[in-house]
Amino acid sequence: MSEWQLETKNLSVGYHGKAMIHDIALGIGKGEIVTLIGPNGAGKSTILKSLFKQLRLVAGTVWIGGADVAQMSYKELSTRMAVMLTERVRTELMTCREIVATGRYPYTGRMGLLTAEDEEIVQNAMEIMRVEDLADKDFNRISDGQRQRILLSRAFCQQPGIIVLDEPTAYLDIRYKLELLDILRHMAREKQITVVMSLHEIDLAQKISDKVICVRGDTIFRCGPPEEIFRDEEVRWLYDLGEDAYDVSFGSVELPRPEGEPEVFVIAGGGSGIPVYRKLQREGVPFCTGILDPGDVDCRLARHLAARVITEKPFCAIRDATLREALEAMRRCRRVIDAGAPVGECNRRITELIEAAKKDGLLETAGEEYR
Repeated sequence: MSEWQLETKNLSVGYHGKAMIHDIALGIGKGEIVTLIGPNGAGKSTILKSLFKQLRLVAGTVWIGGADVAQMSYKELSTRMAVMLTERVRTELMTCREIVATGRYPYTGRMGLLTAEDEEIVQNAMEIMRVEDLADKDFNRISDGQRQRILLSRAFCQQPGIIVLDEPTAYLDIRYKLELLDILRHMAREKQITVVMSLHEIDLAQKISDKVICVRGDTIFRCGPPEEIFRDEEVRWLYDLGEDAYDVSFGSVELPRPEGEPEVFVIAGGGSGIPVYRKLQREGVPFCTGILDPGDVDCRLARHLAARVITEKPFCAIRDATLREALEAMRRCRRVIDAGAPVGECNRRITELIEAAKKDGLLETAGEEYR
């Protein structure tokens, strides 16, 4: 028996016998959440569709629990693997419960009749996905988020060892994205169901995945845990981003900083500067900020958005030279915004910046417009 729930070896996938991506070797354990990331057109969907025989393999083998998928009937495969694709499902006059119940068809006879046990499984799946109130509603008349949960209920009804999902968060607002991923995490942890999916939201992939597969070009160039994958240089290369476009600490992609000499000096720290930085960036105003500890959350974001960042050594009191540097930078700006940083022993000398700006008639206090 293989140690892997899902395994591929020497796998090449593509269309009409021509390999688009080759040499795919994966080993995915029971209950793991594995996410494919990469730019549009990289081949994420092609890989997923090849796992469950929607596309014919160009070369190589896919195994589930040590059994060759190519040798399985579609009915047998359906008892081992459930699939949820991006394409919107179209139905004719079917209720949500009837849609969920189709997940039991691999286990029924030719007549497709559900037993009392099947009905109980359908009910349980809808309760787990919290969609019991939709049971009698027309599937075509519910929201996209509700449809995704109904389709996931159907997949769960199949009682598979593996669920394959192609962009399951497509069409969903943030509430339903988080809810759906939380359900998947529960299924993986509590039910030991292996989840293999593609996601465009790399911040969510970073938070939910046990393994991340990076797809670009004609092969998989990286595969590993999120802490190895989500590094500035890796993500920038994968998506062909600029130098400061991705922040590994926030797991976020940033727009380019405003160009030009700083017009505003922001006195910040302890997270107080973030809303001010964001507003100045939206307005296209180049700014300078300080005096910050390099490990401060403000400093992490400022390195992406500010034209200049003035820092002091970690956990050290602000030195005379650093204060002079900040004063000189501040007096070259037209405005100074006090973001309301908490003051402690290490950064207490920012009060000298505030007093100097007040004396020069440059000081503004960050009000509600920055919150």
